[in-house]
Amino acid sequence: MKNIDSFGHLRGESLFVDDIITRQDTLFGLVFDSPKAHGKIISVNYAKAEAIKGVIKIFTYKDILGENQIGGIIPDEPLWAEKEVHFIGQPIAFIVAKNEAIAKKARALIKIDIEELPVITTAKEAKEQGSFINAPRSFKLGNTENSFAKCNYVYEGNTFSNGQEHLYLETQGSYAIPMENGNIKITSSTQGPTIVQKTVAKVLGIPMHKIEVDVIRLGGAFGGKEDQATAWAVMTAVAVQQLKKPVKFVLNRHDDMRMTGKRHPYESTFKIGLTKDLKIQAFEVDFLQNSGAAADLSPSIAERTLFHATNSYFIPNVTTTVYSCKTNLPPNTAFRGFGGPQGMFVIESAIAKAANEIGINKRLIQEANLLTENDEFSYGQIATQVEAQKSWFTTKEKFDLKKLEKEIENFNKENLQFKKGISLMPIAFGISFTNTPMNHARALIHIYQDGSVGVSTGAVEMGQSVNTKMLQVAFNTLGISPSKVKLETTNTTRVANTSPTAASATADLNGKAVLQACNSLIERLKLVASKMLSVKENQVVFKKDFVFINDKKSNLSWEKVIAQAMIERVALSENAHYATPIIHFDKTKEKGHPFAYHVYGTAITTATIDCLRGTYEIDAVQIVHDFGTSMNLGIDMGQVEGALAQGIGWMTMEEIVYNENGQLLSNTLSSYKIPDLFSIPKTVDVIPLETKGNDMAILKSKAVGEPPLMYGIGTYFAIQNAVSAFNPNYKLKFHSPFTPEKVLMGLYEN
Repeated sequence: MKNIDSFGHLRGESLFVDDIITRQDTLFGLVFDSPKAHGKIISVNYAKAEAIKGVIKIFTYKDILGENQIGGIIPDEPLWAEKEVHFIGQPIAFIVAKNEAIAKKARALIKIDIEELPVITTAKEAKEQGSFINAPRSFKLGNTENSFAKCNYVYEGNTFSNGQEHLYLETQGSYAIPMENGNIKITSSTQGPTIVQKTVAKVLGIPMHKIEVDVIRLGGAFGGKEDQATAWAVMTAVAVQQLKKPVKFVLNRHDDMRMTGKRHPYESTFKIGLTKDLKIQAFEVDFLQNSGAAADLSPSIAERTLFHATNSYFIPNVTTTVYSCKTNLPPNTAFRGFGGPQGMFVIESAIAKAANEIGINKRLIQEANLLTENDEFSYGQIATQVEAQKSWFTTKEKFDLKKLEKEIENFNKENLQFKKGISLMPIAFGISFTNTPMNHARALIHIYQDGSVGVSTGAVEMGQSVNTKMLQVAFNTLGISPSKVKLETTNTTRVANTSPTAASATADLNGKAVLQACNSLIERLKLVASKMLSVKENQVVFKKDFVFINDKKSNLSWEKVIAQAMIERVALSENAHYATPIIHFDKTKEKGHPFAYHVYGTAITTATIDCLRGTYEIDAVQIVHDFGTSMNLGIDMGQVEGALAQGIGWMTMEEIVYNENGQLLSNTLSSYKIPDLFSIPKTVDVIPLETKGNDMAILKSKAVGEPPLMYGIGTYFAIQNAVSAFNPNYKLKFHSPFTPEKVLMGLYEN
């Protein structure tokens, strides 16, 4: 089944926040934000701005009736700054005017005096000054201290992985409308409708039931709207509460890039120890996470880094520690992979360092240490249904790795200006929210009198086609045509207390809830149909809009059964709740079983560099991926390709740059490069791994949103392999992204 949104997208008919028809009395908002990264606010003069005709009101923290606090995990982030500012782009005030042009004119007239304080921009600097978001966390397995003494090879090194701009097509936005009795309806571009509802209620000082949050769909998010969509919705709601008029606020691209957080940059140091047979016996890492000026989701992202610090390998002795470092940058936030990619980059770098020092092919170490059944992860979970080795060896066989390596060897012998490189990248990515209480979802199903069906869930459609998968679950379970089913918007009034659409768990959680609700409805309808046909309930099957008896089509249609159910006063609505079983994690011991299952896979990446210019092309990425038993291979393939491109961008060209004053320099699409048509691999081959799937996945179809992004890490090492082929004096560095400038310098270093 194709993505049900494709037709509307192609015709420009799909609705987003900025497409909603606004009421005639709608006002427009704009944020006045800090021009300095750190300092005390001496004074702010709004007089000239307020005097402009068409400016209705300028809101500050003084206008908040509840709490001036939007921090979730840690309450350390005010909606509007009070006495200090902690990053360039921090909201100080909210201008509400009759139109955007007036608001922009007013913003330019606001005068602010800030006494500047020292600015911290890097995680290393923050650690040296003792500036942290929270206490560090460590995962331990075995005893690394004793194990290093027994290793034949021990190597140390450091890595840096930069941030990444989400660059969703639809920028952040919200439209809030006053309803009767002090209620407010908010249409928000958010991955977390309940987070918005809860935070708005807290800031406004009113109960959650007074706030209705509705999400039609998002024009992309990639994690950037899990937590950071909240502030803009709260601002519009504060204005509506006091002005009693609708308020709309959609950020322009420059404001969005300046004010919002990115993927977390990490500065890390590692130590790895191996035996003569290339078994990794010990691994230690200190991860320095650049969290930005407030916690946001940094503690959870740091935790996920620890969970994925050993990637697809079994290492019996592990000590990994992560420090969430507080800096004067916008609070960094969720991004596809949620800290996992940063962890995986370090272990792959450590293996590359060891292989280079020993003088062997990196893949020999990778292959010798792949996970097997019943191996233990550093966080205590025992690996089951492990597909690490199967995906690895299937990839080698299907894509004829020996032939590829020989071709590259011959090419490099015959060419001076151009060199080719190759790398393998295995992945093992856990699926579930690592915060166990978040692993639950609800679905509300209505069957209407004419037999049509409405499905409401907590899943937010943001381009990943979750609505299509929910539709598939519903119509397949009910045995009716897809045209009979409508996916409703995601709404806190219909489906309450939901977890955000994140962690690649949304289809599993919400799909299981839809499945439960539909099965409950079918059980009732089977009883109705069995009476109508005078057969036993267990003989009744709904299929192709009719009732089948013992696999034979009857003349009893779906519509007739629904009509009879109405006469018999059978409940045709069902609310189901699903909570992932088995999973648990004890943070006091840092041990447990946090993941429902893992997704595995392996990618071979080949690249060609121009040794005169430092430019490169990705020749091919060839993947064997663990989809489980895919319920929609077309959509899942698209997710692999999209995630791969985003991972390649992170590793090669997407370079976030701040100056020493905390000012974002890569603040335009001319200074911040993302992969385009010429940047992606010339060839992408994806082969589904033959597997039975996992019962914890919806219809055994494994999550696919985040895991494939990590295949992009292989690009870094393929390019590095090519650089080494040209320059035998090149010293391996693990500093991403591997831009053409860095490649050029590496090609000619002594």
